[in-house]
Amino acid sequence: MVSTASTPPILVTDTWVKATWDAFLAWAEDPNLEKARFYYDAGWMRIETMPIGSAHSQGNSLLAAVVSLYGTLKDIKFVSFTNGSFRKNDERECQPDLAYYIGPELQRPPQNNQPVDVDVYGPPTLAIEISATTLSDDLGQKRLLYERLGVEEYWVVNVEDAAVVAFAIADGGSRQIEVSAVLPELFIPVIEEALNRSQTDDDGAVNRWLLQQFSES
Repeated sequence: MVSTASTPPILVTDTWVKATWDAFLAWAEDPNLEKARFYYDAGWMRIETMPIGSAHSQGNSLLAAVVSLYGTLKDIKFVSFTNGSFRKNDERECQPDLAYYIGPELQRPPQNNQPVDVDVYGPPTLAIEISATTLSDDLGQKRLLYERLGVEEYWVVNVEDAAVVAFAIADGGSRQIEVSAVLPELFIPVIEEALNRSQTDDDGAVNRWLLQQFSES
């Protein structure tokens, strides 16, 4: 739920609050909040506490494996980011769980501790949010943020239900898809089945199953 309060004098987490860009930067650069995640869009900010449960961390690991295995096997050029920050100065910032620059013409951002400047390197091709407790926000306000930022594809992963909602983004809007375009011919139901298998199988077994699926596609 979006708060209608003005910029808070104290820390308010896990909800959207109205804030200036300068106020957002002050929070984002606070060393006491180095484990938090920060989002800003159209005059609103969200400071998100990091989930500590195994659902989020295991989901994050599995999705990273899916993209890495598929991209490697299909000889797709990609650069990956875990909890990276992407900034369009004075306008918006996001810190997706996983993000990727994909394709033969990708620009590789430098390896430093600064947010990636999307005015220089462009937005990530693919952004992924792992939803343990933030599903409604990931499907709502964050989706609008990623639309305005200009990512090409956005996935919301509901680990609890082993469900993936994937969106193709173009012309400032999004539509749900069942087959990825940025990772051509990767079927979203295959990812969901991998999530289901991860409930009972070890990572190696899931990876071997994924490799078999990818080799046959």
